[in-house]
Amino acid sequence: MRITVRRTVAAVAVTAAAAVLTTLGAGTAQASTWDNCPDGAVCVYGQDQPANTPILTLWSYGPHNLSNMNGNHWVLNNQTGGAAAQLCDGYNGTGTCHDYMPSQTGVYANLTPVNSIVLIRP
Repeated sequence: MRITVRRTVAAVAVTAAAAVLTTLGAGTAQASTWDNCPDGAVCVYGQDQPANTPILTLWSYGPHNLSNMNGNHWVLNNQTGGAAAQLCDGYNGTGTCHDYMPSQTGVYANLTPVNSIVLIRP
């Protein structure tokens, strides 16, 4: 009888621990999207369109050159860990840089004079 009780108690304890770990794992594994911009990315949306489906998604730190981006676009910085983004008038992050965006911010900007977006490591 003691062995059966111990096995039952041990089985209940293991099941409870597994349930807690599964719940914690599921909570931390979920990605946080913002207007369909994935967690950890900077997204550019279509000209004069609401921020709902990105036409460009940037992932890596450093400059990203743009082409054929004219008129007003939403640019959302959904990076994590304090990473920022900035719009620059020159290619490769040169020229005048403006519209500094800390994590979880965005701008609605005229991208006609903008030739690059720089993702800045925290």
